[in-house]
Amino acid sequence: MTTDEQLEDYILKHIEPEGEYLHRLYRATNIHLLAGRMASGHLQGRLLKMLVQMIRPKHILEVGTFSGYSAICMAEGLEEGGMVHTFEIDDELEDFARKWIEGSEVANKIQLTIGDALTEAPRLGITFDMAFIDGDKRTYIPIYEMALSVTRPEGFLIADNTLWDGHVIDPAYSRDSQTQGIVAFNDYLAHDNRVEKVILPMRDGLTIIRKRD
Repeated sequence: MTTDEQLEDYILKHIEPEGEYLHRLYRATNIHLLAGRMASGHLQGRLLKMLVQMIRPKHILEVGTFSGYSAICMAEGLEEGGMVHTFEIDDELEDFARKWIEGSEVANKIQLTIGDALTEAPRLGITFDMAFIDGDKRTYIPIYEMALSVTRPEGFLIADNTLWDGHVIDPAYSRDSQTQGIVAFNDYLAHDNRVEKVILPMRDGLTIIRKRD
């Protein structure tokens, strides 16, 4: 076991437990779906829940449901009456994600929509308190602009995968379209004075963004 693996194991043993249902969902995700590691997983899932408990949002926008893991984690942190509006553009994921979301204890706090969040989310007419961006990396900038436009002043946005397995600084991936999308987004965000931002070097990179008043 490498040092990084030992540290990860140590961290997971010293934080809130994942929970049996989420553990089964993460395992099923990795068995039945391609690129199963795209699911947030134990550490990031507990962070998302805690961020929700800290921010105390009423409405959360999620772009990229995948298997439903992150939506469930965020819904766990919501107070009564709160809702996660999660959008997944890949209709082939619907049966899997919907089954696990509807089987969770927080199903009443999650609204799953199959469709393009870029066009569908603004049509809800909701001002969001928090957004989690985890969709197609090639469209992160337009997704961010959409999410920012429907997020309240002093609201928070969280962008996942912003270090992209270190590919953002690896010339070998300079022509990869997904990597190009993340690099362009990071550069774009760095110069956006409408927001405050910090990149957490955990897992695959997580950027916390605060919309200025």
